[in-house]
Amino acid sequence: MDKKKMIKIAVFASHGGSDMQAIVDGCKSGEINAAVALVISNNSNSFALKRAANEKIDFYHLSSAAIPDQNELDNRFLELLEKYDIDIIFLAGYMKKIGTPILRKYENRIFNIHPALLPKHGGQGMYGIKVHTAVIDAGEEETGVTIHRVNEEYDQGDIFAQTTVPVMPDDSPEMLAARVLEREHTFLVEVVRKIVADLF
Repeated sequence: MDKKKMIKIAVFASHGGSDMQAIVDGCKSGEINAAVALVISNNSNSFALKRAANEKIDFYHLSSAAIPDQNELDNRFLELLEKYDIDIIFLAGYMKKIGTPILRKYENRIFNIHPALLPKHGGQGMYGIKVHTAVIDAGEEETGVTIHRVNEEYDQGDIFAQTTVPVMPDDSPEMLAARVLEREHTFLVEVVRKIVADLF
C-alpha cells in the first residue's frame, strides 16, 4: 500500500461508543497512523453518533428498521464505505451481523472487539454485562479482551490479538466490566496501530 496514503477507518457502533473514542483519540495523538473517517450505527440514539459529531466525523444511521430490504441495506453500507475510501472496519460494540457482500469486499479487514477470551464466553447473545456475568459464574480466574477478524458467525473469526485481565474473588459483573473496559481502550490502540502498520 502506498505509504503516502492515509489509512481510513470506519467504526460501526451500537451504543456508547467509548471504544470508538479510544480509536479516534489514538489517531489524533499520532499513536495510530490513520484516521476515523466514518461512523455508522444501527441505533439512531447511539451516543457513538454524538461522539462522532463532537469529533467532526461524518456519521450515519443505517438499520433494518429504516431500510427493511437486506440487499438495499448492504448496498447502502457499501456505497458509504466506497465514498469514504475505507480501508479497515472496526466493530466497536456493534450488535448486528455484517452482510455477506460487505464481508466479501472487506475480507480480513473487518475486526471485532469482544470483552472476554474467545472462544470462551462468545457467540450470539453474549455481549455487555452478560459476558462478565458468565465469566464470574464459570469461576474463571482471568478474562480479557479479544480482537478478531469478522466472518459470518458471531465471534468465530480468526483471533488477531488477546490480552488478559484478572478476575478478583469479590468481583461483581459491573466491577469486572469496568476493569475490562479500561484495558480494552488501551489494548485497542496498541492493536489498531499494529493492524494499520501491517497494511503498508
